Amino acid sequence: MPRILLPVLFACLIAVAASPSAAQQSANPPSTEPQVKVNVLNVCTPSAEEQKEIASALARVPKQPLFGSDFEVSRGRSTLTDMPNFLQPAQGTHIAGEPSVASYVRVRREFSVQALFASVQYSFSNDGQNMVETLVLHVRDPKDLMLVSLEDSASSVSTPEVMLAANTPASRIRLERFGKSSVALARCAASESGAAIDQSAYEPLFRAASEVLVNYRGLLGVRMTVPEELGKVDPGSKPSKPKSVPGSKMKKPMEEKK
Repeated sequence: MPRILLPVLFACLIAVAASPSAAQQSANPPSTEPQVKVNVLNVCTPSAEEQKEIASALARVPKQPLFGSDFEVSRGRSTLTDMPNFLQPAQGTHIAGEPSVASYVRVRREFSVQALFASVQYSFSNDGQNMVETLVLHVRDPKDLMLVSLEDSASSVSTPEVMLAANTPASRIRLERFGKSSVALARCAASESGAAIDQSAYEPLFRAASEVLVNYRGLLGVRMTVPEELGKVDPGSKPSKPKSVPGSKMKKPMEEKK
C-alpha cells in the first residue's frame, strides 16, 4: 500500500469511530422545555427564620395611619368554580362541590405619608357557606417584602354583623417577597397523617395578626359598610333595623277642632 494513502485511511477510521456518538447525540437532542421549580410552603410549622420575618412585618404595620383623601368602596358577586390550593380555607370549613357564588365588598385606602406601606385593602366575601375576611397591605417600594395578607373565616350560620362584631381571630398570615417564595402561617388542626400539630409556639404571631385585623376593622369602618353594601348586592341580606325603644313612638298631633 502506498504511503500516501495511510493518512486518508486513518482519517476514515476516526470518522467511523465517532459516528455512533454523533448518532446518539442526534437521537437525543437537548431538551428545550423550561424547567419548572415548585416551592412547597410549610404553612403549619414555619422555620424560626420565617417566624422572625412574619413578626417583623406585623410589627411594621402602622397602628394609627394617616390616610389620604382617595378611597374606594366596591361590591359585587363572583363565581368560583375551582379553588386554588393556596386559597383553601382552614380545616373544618365546608366546601360544596358545585360552583360557589359569593357576594363581596372591598374597601381600599391610601396612606398619605412616605411609610413602608402604600395602601391597604379590606375584603369581605360570603358564599352562603363561609364568610372570609382578608386584609392586604401593599408595600410602597418593594425590595424584599411586597405585601402582607391576613385572613380569617367563619361559617355562614351567623350573619356578617355578628362575625364583624365578634372580631374573628386571624387564621392565616402570608408574606409575598420579591424574587423569593412566600412565607405563610395557617391554623392547622392535624397533619396529613392525622396526627395533631402543636402550634402553641406560633400563638404570639396569630395574636399580633388578630390585633391588626381588629384595629383596621375600626379604621376602615367595615362594621357598618360591609352589611350595608352586602344588602345592596343581595337584598335578602340587609342588616336588621334596630328595634325602637318602648315608649319612643311619636304621637300624632291632635287635630284642631273646627
